[in-house]
Amino acid sequence: MKLGIISMTPQERMYSYSQSSQLEGQTGCIGHLRGDFGAGKEFYTSWFDHRREYKTDEFKAEFDEVVNTLREKDGLFFSRESMSHYCRQRPEAEMVGNFCTEYGFKLKTDQHTYMLRCNPNYGDYNFYLYAYVGRFLEQHMEKAKQGIRFITPGYKELFRIPDGDSIRIFTGGGETRDRTCRFIDETHFETSGGYSSALYHICEFAERLEKTHGSVIPLRSSLPAQCFSTLPSTGELILLTRGEKGYTPCPEFSVADAGENHRFAEDNNGKNGVTKAQEAAMLAGSMFGWQTPAADPKNYDEQGQPIKLRQKDRGEAR
Repeated sequence: MKLGIISMTPQERMYSYSQSSQLEGQTGCIGHLRGDFGAGKEFYTSWFDHRREYKTDEFKAEFDEVVNTLREKDGLFFSRESMSHYCRQRPEAEMVGNFCTEYGFKLKTDQHTYMLRCNPNYGDYNFYLYAYVGRFLEQHMEKAKQGIRFITPGYKELFRIPDGDSIRIFTGGGETRDRTCRFIDETHFETSGGYSSALYHICEFAERLEKTHGSVIPLRSSLPAQCFSTLPSTGELILLTRGEKGYTPCPEFSVADAGENHRFAEDNNGKNGVTKAQEAAMLAGSMFGWQTPAADPKNYDEQGQPIKLRQKDRGEAR
């Protein structure tokens, strides 16, 4: 059996983990195989059902063939050393796992899609292979590209976040709760990060916030946790934190020369991988609110300047 194995995209990586029963139904997740190589070349596995209705005889025959192909000499499942070598040659597949660096790969057949998460380290489970009904998974991922909408009770859109991004909820009692959100369909999403997951209609969520005098902002993964900038009014060096109003002064580094402060911020941001677009969005979010379009780095060019809407875009926005 010939297998086309490609590195997963960042958005696809979410599907190499177990999810809620709602998402498993939407994506046609049949189940997953967990395994490890023991001392190095053994092959110990356990299978876990998710949606048994899709576990047909045809699937079972194909799944055995997929695993046996991966078990061939020098394949991903041949040994821990073989997996480690394969992963090292594909740095684009690297992903941040729960406790270590992992690698994600996607395999496709005519009817099914397999999401493979690899961890070649000794002492851990070395792989998780998730099996999906291909057409269901692809349809869901395509719809999820539109993002998750957050609205007022009157259906006015406040902002959108990508599937898998997070929000910060401000309760009427002054508490904050950070939650990861997953796209279910155009009008539903689920949250996780507390003691349990919750499924919401977007209007129901808005009405609950209004009733409790709460509010919500996005915690965009496209923004850094922190970055340096300069205060527009004085040129003072400041530190910005994602999701927080205002700024933190940096008197130990700030000087009287605004140009020097700007260069310090630019140099240190660059060393930390923070772009000018991200800095501009962080500054706008801290000043005008994290739910505003100005707090999204996609609305700036490489120099951190706002991207002007084309005439056609302005017309469509009306």
